[in-house]
Amino acid sequence: SATVVGALREADVVVDGLLGTGLDGPARGITASVIEAINESRKPVVALDLPSGLQADRGELAGPVVKATLTATFAGVKRALLLHPAAACAGAVTVIPIGIPDAEVGRGIETWLLEEADIRVHFPARHRDAHKGSYGHLLAVAGSVGKTGAAALAGRAALRSGAGLVTIATPASQQPIVAALGMESMTEPLPETSAQSLSLKSKERILELASRSDAVALGPGLSLDPETQSLIRELIRDVGKPMVVDADALTALAGHLDALDGASGPRLLTPHPGEMARMLGCAVAAVQADRIEVVRAVCARHRVWAVLKGAGSVIGSPDGRVFINPTGNPGMATGGSGDVLTGMAGAFLARGLEPLHALQSAVLLHGLAGDLACARWGEEGLIAGDIIETIPEALRPRASR
Repeated sequence: SATVVGALREADVVVDGLLGTGLDGPARGITASVIEAINESRKPVVALDLPSGLQADRGELAGPVVKATLTATFAGVKRALLLHPAAACAGAVTVIPIGIPDAEVGRGIETWLLEEADIRVHFPARHRDAHKGSYGHLLAVAGSVGKTGAAALAGRAALRSGAGLVTIATPASQQPIVAALGMESMTEPLPETSAQSLSLKSKERILELASRSDAVALGPGLSLDPETQSLIRELIRDVGKPMVVDADALTALAGHLDALDGASGPRLLTPHPGEMARMLGCAVAAVQADRIEVVRAVCARHRVWAVLKGAGSVIGSPDGRVFINPTGNPGMATGGSGDVLTGMAGAFLARGLEPLHALQSAVLLHGLAGDLACARWGEEGLIAGDIIETIPEALRPRASR
């Protein structure tokens, strides 16, 4: 160990090849001591395949891990390089081809890194004779007393994402506020509870509005009122159009996942770890410990599309495929950011994208808009409205930004 410390003192760069992809459990003994010595040296580190101490398929840190400056990973990206907190140990990541044919690299793989090129094909240039009906009508069922901002953010995000029309259905007492917050959205006042949230009496009108729309976004600011929660479950089950389910609508599914099993149309779920844990009746730590497989299981079991939000958001589809999103930054951890994502996903559904493509596009472009906003204003003061204002720039191809 003393020899290693001495060598590190003389080194300009450290090449880490101590441990590889076969590690199961924490590094121990002299290997752990060497890892700690490398980190204490504060020298630039190039890790081969994985920083030593990481388990290839998992995001948690089981023990000491080399903090790399650059990771040269071979043939394909390993899950740990995309999942946090493990990914923070990798530094910059570059994939080194080693002669394995692409077909072999991808054989049997069901977990993929989402890339910008994957979603650009869904946004061709607009035809000169396009009109607002060409880009879909989104119905956003959202808002309650004190939570009108959530409804307005979702509606504005949908419009910035290119939806031709947006109608926000909201409690009657809150409709003037929602209308004032967004001039471009239409609003629909609906029957409400004594707590000024949507009542069961509004169901038939919502179903009628949905029948005239192309997609529905359900959840932002709807409240936890028991009657409203019952309404939400009935809407998840009975609305025939594609639907994004978020926020308070996800809470309504806790203990009632059968509403998804009987749903009349495609359902896209956008939970953060706390909402996913409530839905599944487990601890948040259990969700975070295996984000990829939790999403894969939920999507396959209930035939839904879902994104588990957070650093390295995980997107799943019913066929078992999972995609990890690389965009976004910590400045997006702010109230209303999720409502923006809901509006974006709803807009892309309304525009006619398939559920998986709509969710992939919304997640990647939401993070990209957040990155553009961060470059303009910095992380510390970033707010959800900043993300909305940079959506049009995110929608532009990279070469034209």
